[in-house]
Amino acid sequence: MEYPFFEVQHYIDGKFVGDGSRFDIRYPATNAVIGSAPEAGRDEVDAVVSAAARAFKTWSKTPAAERRRLLKGFAELIRSHEQELTAIESWDVGRPLRENQAGYIPRIAANIEFFADFAVTHGSQAYPMDNGYINYVLHQPIGVAALITPWNIPMLLETWKIGPALAYGNTVVLKPAELTPIGGWKLAQLAHEAGLPPGVFNVIHGFGPESAGAFLTQHPGVHLISFTGETTTGQAIMNVAARDLKRLSFELGGKGANVIFADVDLDRAVAISIRSSFFNQGELCLASPRLLVQRPIYEQFLQRFTEAAKALCVGDPFDLRTHIGALIAPEHLERVRGYLEAARSTAAEIILGGDQPDLPAPFDEGNYLNPTIVIGAQHTDRICQEEVFGPVITVAPFDDEDEVIAIANGVSYGLSAVVQTRELGRALRVAAAIEVGTVWVNDFFVRDLRVPFGGAKQSGVGREGGQYGLEFYTELKNVCLSNQ
Repeated sequence: MEYPFFEVQHYIDGKFVGDGSRFDIRYPATNAVIGSAPEAGRDEVDAVVSAAARAFKTWSKTPAAERRRLLKGFAELIRSHEQELTAIESWDVGRPLRENQAGYIPRIAANIEFFADFAVTHGSQAYPMDNGYINYVLHQPIGVAALITPWNIPMLLETWKIGPALAYGNTVVLKPAELTPIGGWKLAQLAHEAGLPPGVFNVIHGFGPESAGAFLTQHPGVHLISFTGETTTGQAIMNVAARDLKRLSFELGGKGANVIFADVDLDRAVAISIRSSFFNQGELCLASPRLLVQRPIYEQFLQRFTEAAKALCVGDPFDLRTHIGALIAPEHLERVRGYLEAARSTAAEIILGGDQPDLPAPFDEGNYLNPTIVIGAQHTDRICQEEVFGPVITVAPFDDEDEVIAIANGVSYGLSAVVQTRELGRALRVAAAIEVGTVWVNDFFVRDLRVPFGGAKQSGVGREGGQYGLEFYTELKNVCLSNQ
């Protein structure tokens, strides 16, 4: 099998640089080395933050319409490179190419374009007082934004942050996950080609503790941090950021419930549940790995869901027949298998999967796990409480609304949930009662960039998207205008 080789670089102050220490990039499907990336130290972080701070003086004063013109050019270049970016995401993540072809790259471009438009078209508030005074609200750029993104859907989450941060007049330092640096590097190339001024958009690579991530979040020149990743990492960033009172927005872990009532259309319910369970190999914080099925249809649903999961093809991400690709790294595969070992020591039963597929070379060296279904687990078991982040699903019955709401809320996370029912009143009641940031009713993973996005409980701090992102990425200032 032939592999590309990606010589990833930092992008600092309009220049691509990458001397010094480098680390390997591996293709999750075979664990072959497909490139290398530079590791930023304190000097590189100091340089990139200084460059972003210098650029902020001009970019923050650039008219929003001009920022929109440049960002729309960036978005158009993303669209024009759809085929290349589709492949890069599969090399980076191990996700099946068929998933990347299903509107993924246009959505990446839309993340840039939407916020470029919103920065021009959004309104503000004015409050006349009885004594003739008028108060009005300004939304002003804050400064240097550190954007730290995870490895599971890298370019989607990178542009979700880049778009509003730049559109509202901030400058950016992006730190992609060390396991998936290729996409962020490619976005830097397209931003450079689009003519974004030096220092406005920067990318550095490296690890977390005692590396680029830690140095960036600790830097006094960084004014706000948008982070997507593990809850424990978010807690560490919050602790460090408190020293300078940096503004924070976190989207953290999830352990969503998929609540399926007895009145559903079974065909549709199974299709939605397959997607919410196994999209991106289950490596998705928005996934719903806890299937809670009302008892009258539990056995029938379980049989049909198991048959559908068994039919999923696991293997080569570039084969369009493949539904499930490789997990991100050998260490992560072992972590996921550890949850299954723990489940085997309880009353839980693995009725499908739990093993690795029999694949030909070179994919026999990849990080694969068959779709796995677990029944009989207690709701307090680790496999039901903690974020497994793999193609591992628990299925359990319930009897009534009160019971299933208690189960759904009985975890420390609160990012998202799915509710499936034909009864509107029930859908409204249950959606309101589940303690999460997003509830999908009779569907999954549908996003509108105008609505708030974020998590409750241990799943995050703050909201982004539309007006809510505007409030995070800008400083709100009240101006009181005298009538004299």
